[in-house]
Amino acid sequence: MYGKSKFKIFAKGVFFLVMAAIFVFVLGSVVMFLWNALLPDIIGAKEITFWQAVGLFILSRILFGGFRMGGGRRKRKWKNKKKAFWKEKMMGMDDGEKERLKAKWKSYCDKKE
Repeated sequence: MYGKSKFKIFAKGVFFLVMAAIFVFVLGSVVMFLWNALLPDIIGAKEITFWQAVGLFILSRILFGGFRMGGGRRKRKWKNKKKAFWKEKMMGMDDGEKERLKAKWKSYCDKKE
């Protein structure tokens, strides 16, 4: 396959599985530790097992965060493009145009409040 030996492909697969298992173990242990250390004393909740902690983590990611590990790179990239666009646009304006634009945005923002 594309010049890679079968052993390298197998080794990468095994490495991925081992890292995934370590990842699940660490996250489950952290969630279990924090739950069992805090919530029984604070609100009287029952202690949970490791697998309940893993399930709780997965449920919380589904409900609140999704499983994107990149941290929204596309969003940051878009923000940087937008900033560059406005910076370039402002550099091309003379002082009167800048003041009119600022006044227009100030009146727009004041209407929203």
